[in-house]
Amino acid sequence: MTLPKLALTPWMAASLLLSSGAMAQTKTLYIGMNGGTMEKSYVEHVFPAFEKANNVKVVVVPGTSSEVLAKVQASKDKPPMHVMFLDDGVMYRAIGMGLCQKMKPSPVLGELYPVARMKGDMATGVSLGMTGLAYNKKMYTEKGWAAPTSWMDLADPKLKGKVVFQSMPSSTFGLHGFMMFNRIQGGDDRNVEPGFNAWRAKIGGNVIEYIPNSAKISEMVQTGEAALFPLTPTQVEVLKGKGVPVEYAQPKEGSVVLITAQCVVANTPDADLAQKLAEHILAADSQSKLLEVAAQLPTNSKATASGAGAATLTQIAGYMKTAVAVDWDSVNENRPKWNERWNKTIEK
Repeated sequence: MTLPKLALTPWMAASLLLSSGAMAQTKTLYIGMNGGTMEKSYVEHVFPAFEKANNVKVVVVPGTSSEVLAKVQASKDKPPMHVMFLDDGVMYRAIGMGLCQKMKPSPVLGELYPVARMKGDMATGVSLGMTGLAYNKKMYTEKGWAAPTSWMDLADPKLKGKVVFQSMPSSTFGLHGFMMFNRIQGGDDRNVEPGFNAWRAKIGGNVIEYIPNSAKISEMVQTGEAALFPLTPTQVEVLKGKGVPVEYAQPKEGSVVLITAQCVVANTPDADLAQKLAEHILAADSQSKLLEVAAQLPTNSKATASGAGAATLTQIAGYMKTAVAVDWDSVNENRPKWNERWNKTIEK
């Protein structure tokens, strides 16, 4: 007996399509990073090409470096994200905790500035910054002072009561400034005795205020209180865009590298796909877009730009020739006792 053929109703066709879609369900990768401008830039300009090419959805888990690290550490056997962005000092802690897996070899790694390849490629820098000096352009011009050229300009007698310095326990800028002063005094990132012993006599007398972060700098420049302070080129440009009369100065001893880094989280599912996402973020095309839309300084030396962006790339390449990096393993190990000593002897 021949069975009658069944007509494929619209409802049945839709059901088959839904079943087919379920079988090819889009995977989701979770990435921890700062929210706000950073999240918006990546979601709109970097992730879409990767999602389309790999049939995957990238979802941001927003948070500060400390918050992202805490979430991964709390569930390290079944981590809640595949890739995480952390500030460089925090990233070194994450690596030391065994929370990162090594990046696989790829051509893009060879395009990165060497300082962006951290701990044998256990993590990689996604954006570049550097702490140097910024100065009150209006004040320097009115007084006929030459632009600063050295970290030791912080100790110049003419700046008594005109230096603003970020507190080392709460600010990476303050830490960087102190570590460079310590090196000039003959110390290194494990021996900070020279820096502590010389600080009050050489720089302390010039400091009008130790501030917990850089938020007050704009006000203090405009009121004429602040002449010189540690800051990054990017933040200087932000202040200039608001009409604050500041300029960046690259110290001859070098600025200090300040990196936002990423790593593929250890024990994460879909590790191969997570590796591909991390590689995509480092690609010259991605980094070029982020420079254009978010003024994020690229870690990929092959990134390109036009107009003002091209000038920025040339400038940053010049800064990188003398930029230095701190030994974050030593800093993370010793910072609690350094912070205590700073509070007792510098800001008492």
